[in-house]
Amino acid sequence: MARHIMTLTCDDRPGIVAAVSAALLAVSANIVENQQYSDEDTDLFFMRTVFDAEPHEVEQVLSAIRDSPAIAHHHLAARPEDEHCRTLILVSKFDHCLLDLLYRWKSGDLPIDIVGVVGNHEDCRGLVDYYGLPFSVIPVTKDTKAEAEAELLRLVEQEDVGLVVLARYMQILSDDLCRALEGRAINIHHSFLPGFKGAKPYHQAHDRGVKLIGASAHYVTADLDEGPIIEQDVVRVTHAESPERLVAIGRDVERRVLSRAVRDHAESRVFLSGRRTIVF
Repeated sequence: MARHIMTLTCDDRPGIVAAVSAALLAVSANIVENQQYSDEDTDLFFMRTVFDAEPHEVEQVLSAIRDSPAIAHHHLAARPEDEHCRTLILVSKFDHCLLDLLYRWKSGDLPIDIVGVVGNHEDCRGLVDYYGLPFSVIPVTKDTKAEAEAELLRLVEQEDVGLVVLARYMQILSDDLCRALEGRAINIHHSFLPGFKGAKPYHQAHDRGVKLIGASAHYVTADLDEGPIIEQDVVRVTHAESPERLVAIGRDVERRVLSRAVRDHAESRVFLSGRRTIVF
């Protein structure tokens, strides 16, 4: 037997859990883990089930669930648990998030296969070379933005990328690219947005005497920094912290939050529900 992860989103109605359980029981599959949630705001039902079954039996399970009268307007998928998400990382000059992702990937802590790193500057080439990964530079200017994004999208399609991670990639993606990567591109930013917009947010935070700093990881959408939030964290600080110390603390929070969001996505734990996410 092999272990699989099944995800289901459908209209919320009675009999869903019974239908899924019956489909699994019919092939003598063993449920290892199950999480579910009924969203009263959208009347949608979300389920993530980990089960053991023979690989050739998985389609039989899915077919039985699709045919059940309890399952309506569904999104249903299953994959082997050990199947890693093919991931492309985008970076500019800051390397703290990139370094954390590379370390966790190399140590086997993240269930992803990094197919390469794309930068709009050369700064991170040495780091990426050290990890033995392809590094491509796609410069972006106001005049070349459309061509640069087209080249990036070609690389995504060529490498069959399932997840694009913006690891402090300091470029605003166009609406067209956001739509092309909908649900498979994750960004990280400091949680001061939109409170502290513009340059040097940590310096602005210092000037205002903030007591909490943090970071948010979210899916990329055409609405800048308004995509569905996957993961967040905060750290308490005091008036004694210098702006430089706040930057250091903020970078530590950013890398941890981004890595957790990437892991949740790669483990099929994140479900989109309108402007927000359900994370199991």
